[in-house]
Amino acid sequence: MRKYLTSAALIAGALAAGGLYVGSVSAQDPLVIAVVPKNLNNPFFDQAKLGCDKAVEEIGAGVECLFTGPGEHGGGEEQVQIVADLVAKGVDGIAVAPANAPAMAAALRDAQAANIPVLTWDSDVLPEDKGLRLAYVGTHNYDIGVNLAKLAQEIKPDGGTICIQSGGAAAANHNERMQGIRDTLAGAERGDPPGERLAGQNGWTEIDGCPLYTNDDFPLAVQQFEDIMGANPDLDAFIPTGGFPQFVPDAYRAAVTQYKDKIASGELALVVADTLPVQLDLLREGLSAGQVGQRPFEMGYKSIFALKDIAEGKPAPEDPTYTGLDVCKPDNVDTCVGG
Repeated sequence: MRKYLTSAALIAGALAAGGLYVGSVSAQDPLVIAVVPKNLNNPFFDQAKLGCDKAVEEIGAGVECLFTGPGEHGGGEEQVQIVADLVAKGVDGIAVAPANAPAMAAALRDAQAANIPVLTWDSDVLPEDKGLRLAYVGTHNYDIGVNLAKLAQEIKPDGGTICIQSGGAAAANHNERMQGIRDTLAGAERGDPPGERLAGQNGWTEIDGCPLYTNDDFPLAVQQFEDIMGANPDLDAFIPTGGFPQFVPDAYRAAVTQYKDKIASGELALVVADTLPVQLDLLREGLSAGQVGQRPFEMGYKSIFALKDIAEGKPAPEDPTYTGLDVCKPDNVDTCVGG
């Protein structure tokens, strides 16, 4: 692995000056860049690995992508330990999607002290900790929530009862998406992420027991849907801020098929984040009313190139670097970009 000669004071000064991180490196070994998802058992993050691998293929022998993370869902503690271990090993760069934004800050302070450049992707750190990373590469998470809410508004223009399903309570990206949903449905900005609960604004009311938190446990996400619909059969809108229940498609089909007529008639606005191929299949089958997708392949791809450039003394990418999103509905599902 290449070793940086830049001091901790120099990187701190570079960050304060606008994100130009200049390191002097030896040339004999490939750069080892670690890309750390929230977990490995997730088809969304599988796409990011494909992007990571594609970038390495294009660069050649000069870069290695070390794609590593917790094997399963959780509260983020294992991911923090993985990042701490990567810092101790002296990798040449880290791109991390924090599962627990406050907890990740401690590991990123150690990375900064060790002169290891860090990007966040998919999910960012808290605003007060943004100086610990050079840039965020990923989706404008608030806009995901905005577009999920707009889909629900098209189906239910007069509002109704709603349940939002999220990831972890400390996941900054899902809290920003929830804020986007709540602000858009309420018609006004109402507090910091995750925003204020809906209590009748524009006709929208969040039911008791929601939001639901899955902690990226996909079978649990399906069970939560079944339980909330069983207890609230007249629910007007169910909105997951990630693809959680759809990532176990057979279980999702079994749970949602009985509501297919309600989805088709507009009685139930079931709109879901992400547009992986399996999710677009579910949309085609009438088992969702819309999907708002990210581009995880681009996140992995761009992160590798950005950290390679930083290691070679080039400026960090623009902060934030947004990778775009796609809104897929039944009438455009065959031409909508999925990924």
